[in-house]
Amino acid sequence: MTTVTQNMSGVTRQKVKRRVIFVVAALFTCLTIAGYAEPAYANQYDERIKALQSEITTYQQKSSELKDRSTSLQTELAQLTNDKQVIQSQINLSQAKSDKLTVDIASTKKRIVSTQDILGDLVAERYIAEDTSPLEMLASSQSIGDYIDQSTYRSSVSEQLNQKIGEVKKLKSSLETQKSNMAQALQDNKNAVQALQQKESEKQTLLTQTKGEEAAYQKLAGDKQVQANSLRDEQIAANARAAQSSGSQTIVASVMGGGNYPAKWANAPMNALVDNWGLYNRQCVSYTAWKVASTGRFVPHFGGRGNANQWETTAAPYGIKSGSNPVVGSVAVLYQGYYGHTMYVEAVSQDKSRITISEYNYGWSGMYSKRTISSSGLRYIYF
Repeated sequence: MTTVTQNMSGVTRQKVKRRVIFVVAALFTCLTIAGYAEPAYANQYDERIKALQSEITTYQQKSSELKDRSTSLQTELAQLTNDKQVIQSQINLSQAKSDKLTVDIASTKKRIVSTQDILGDLVAERYIAEDTSPLEMLASSQSIGDYIDQSTYRSSVSEQLNQKIGEVKKLKSSLETQKSNMAQALQDNKNAVQALQQKESEKQTLLTQTKGEEAAYQKLAGDKQVQANSLRDEQIAANARAAQSSGSQTIVASVMGGGNYPAKWANAPMNALVDNWGLYNRQCVSYTAWKVASTGRFVPHFGGRGNANQWETTAAPYGIKSGSNPVVGSVAVLYQGYYGHTMYVEAVSQDKSRITISEYNYGWSGMYSKRTISSSGLRYIYF
């Protein structure tokens, strides 16, 4: 009996041992399958997207600088055009004055000819007067008064002659000065126009080059944006696959403005506004901060340290605890990717293996969603 019992005990022990190994192996397999499969908020995507976004920002800044230069050059060109118009007006005025001067010259020439005729008569009169001696004038005069009149006339002829000669000299000098000044003014204006035209041509060439560079940088930014968008699409798809493999159950698919998140933030473009806690609207952190605050609990202002993976250390100085135990009303933090991800815990299963969470911006959607996921691999902040 003892031998049989011992043999039976040995057999039993072997069976139990094999069963334990089988159960442990099965349990391990079960845990591997049912364990939390981390979504691809993922390093392989976030880092590449961040690098592309940095390039996009650089190209956009360069494009903006070139646009400012283009605007400045266009302003300079407009000023040059205005300067040309001013000088052209001066040329037109000078030309009008020149045309008037031409008419005046023709009129003055006639006056000079007329004056020359008068001068001829005066010269003849003076010659005759000077050829007659005073004695002869006195002898030929009928009286002393007649003599005085002839003497006065002789003096008058001399004065008129000198006056006319002075007028002719003055007219000639004035005409020569005006012609010289007008010619110089016209030439100066023409030179100024040529200089402005050359400067305008140089500015136009520079403007064309600048616009070409601006367009090139805009194209580079656009190309990088396409790549970033493609990576985000890949990430969303990878997240969906990860959620499916982890047994994630979608309760509310991505919707705009869900979860009672305030309309002023929900309806604005993502990252267009900053909320009451220093966080960008429609991001996961903004939603969870609002969700906790909406229950009357204190949420600190994050002041530039509001990335999901910074929440634990930012909240700790305020006496806010954290741990690995899921609790309804806590904030679940996923330490994945460059920023991490926060979710609000709505419910916890009895065995605490699964949690129901609400969130914003899952898979870069910028919208509200609600899911049931595995509770493992997460940290929880207890506001």
